[in-house]
Amino acid sequence: MALFAMPYAAHLVGYDAAFPAFGIPAALFVLIFLALRLRHGSRLTACEKVLRTYPLEYRTRVVKKGSEWKYLGNVHTVRLTVRGQHGTPSLRALNASTVRRWPKEAEEGGAWFAGDMAFGGVMIVPASNDMLFVQPADWAKYEQERAQAEPQRRALAEQAGLSRLLEKEPNIMVGG
Repeated sequence: MALFAMPYAAHLVGYDAAFPAFGIPAALFVLIFLALRLRHGSRLTACEKVLRTYPLEYRTRVVKKGSEWKYLGNVHTVRLTVRGQHGTPSLRALNASTVRRWPKEAEEGGAWFAGDMAFGGVMIVPASNDMLFVQPADWAKYEQERAQAEPQRRALAEQAGLSRLLEKEPNIMVGG
């Protein structure tokens, strides 16, 4: 509202330059950009809840399978394993600070993981101090495992805020 009131107020005091009117679309763009960034900045709150609920476990291997550009950030498909352990799900990893890069140090030195593989969690890369929010890449595939999990395991996921898919691509289509 203030964006539209400013040129009007300038007109009332006798300042009729076009510059304030051109500032409106730019300011509106910046406002929308900030709103999107703040919304996705809420990942830090989700990560905090996970870290307060689950203990950290060291994963010796982090294998990046791919990356995909999305509006919510670069989505990296990763596997977190411990040597000798097989069958871990592919996870969608998003940088908690909304930075769009992949921490290369994760593949070289491993990462700390807090959470439950079927529900998701937090991956912390000690060499780069990056924190990534992770959830299963194929959420529906692990639905049965989540449903059959022990009550204590489900309660921990609920307490950490992981019992539902948190990171979805926003629908930006207008009238579509």
